[in-house]
Amino acid sequence: MSSDNAMANNIGFLLADVSRLMRKAFQQELALLGSPLTLAQARALLIVARFEGVRQVDIADRLEIQPITLARLLDHLVALDLIERRPSPDDRRAYHIYLRPKADNHLQTIQLAGSKVKSVALAGLDQDLLITQLQSIQQKLSIN
Repeated sequence: MSSDNAMANNIGFLLADVSRLMRKAFQQELALLGSPLTLAQARALLIVARFEGVRQVDIADRLEIQPITLARLLDHLVALDLIERRPSPDDRRAYHIYLRPKADNHLQTIQLAGSKVKSVALAGLDQDLLITQLQSIQQKLSIN
């Protein structure tokens, strides 16, 4: 078996490559929809929408980036009036992040881009089965 073929049949490589290609397609779809957001900014905005009031450090952890990198990313979202930072009542060094009303349109665009990529990527596949299998892998690996 050739080295390229062995890599193509490796589950870790396949998962990483599919993830990379989906991220790339998502970024392209955002651009086609006229969104000024990068993939990282869109992901951060989704985290804030899901966990309103989340601490900056928790967003950085979920995105697997350094807090200083996140601070610059959030600065851009603040400049676009999509989020606001509020000081933590418990820690003067910490901030909690909240959505601004203007974020709603961007969240809809993100949802539309995600739906389009998902539709293309999963066309012809049993989505329920795939999700169940991936969740099983996720659960097994989360135990360790």
